[in-house]
Amino acid sequence: MEFDVIIPARYASTRLPGKPLLDIAGKPLIRWVYDCARKSSAQRIIVATDDERIKKTVERFGGEAYLTRSEHQSGSDRIAELIDGLEWPDNGIVVNVQGDEPRMPGVLIDQVARILLEDDSALVSTACHRIHSMEELIDPNVVKVVGDKKGRAMYFSRAPIPWSRGGNAEDARAYRHVGIYGFRASFLGKFTTWPMSKLEKTEQLEQLRILENGVTIHVCEASVLPGSGIDTPEHLERFRNLVSENG
Repeated sequence: MEFDVIIPARYASTRLPGKPLLDIAGKPLIRWVYDCARKSSAQRIIVATDDERIKKTVERFGGEAYLTRSEHQSGSDRIAELIDGLEWPDNGIVVNVQGDEPRMPGVLIDQVARILLEDDSALVSTACHRIHSMEELIDPNVVKVVGDKKGRAMYFSRAPIPWSRGGNAEDARAYRHVGIYGFRASFLGKFTTWPMSKLEKTEQLEQLRILENGVTIHVCEASVLPGSGIDTPEHLERFRNLVSENG
């Protein structure tokens, strides 16, 4: 499988400053994410960061890291700078694994990449999984995706979509979006130059810019569910406890 993984990792975080360097059982968070990516079939794994401390930490454990500008608003922007700087092949496939996802299965990374490997016309891919609880369905922090019969995203939203008139999460057959993306390098370079779209501003979801510009996002149902990412101190403590319990 000829694809690469880039992990965007910025130092600043409102709720968890220096998040990529936070210690978890003797290893920084960024290493946990890097090690997940190593379980995929990626030929190359690179951390794209805005901080010399993160770069040096990655290099100390034998990883590859590059410094990018600090003003980027998203991981996609950071990856686009790296792709441009390293003169990536236009048709090259890159999977964006977020730097706070220490439980992203390698097989799911492969699954997202395979969509682009098997369809030369596909530009963007991502993943989803079924929602089974009403609590998750109505949570605005859980991004939902609705797709068509061919696995193409129709819309992403923080709202509970689709909504079952009976008020039952199972009847809704709703899907949670998993925040992992596959991109063709040439497309990512174009996408990050487009202005924010109206729906993107409304929902604060970057992927809506892609849909509003008429580009298809291919969505697969995850064959293996990812664990939770780390966005809050509670998430961090939960993961530390999980690691401790599992030895």
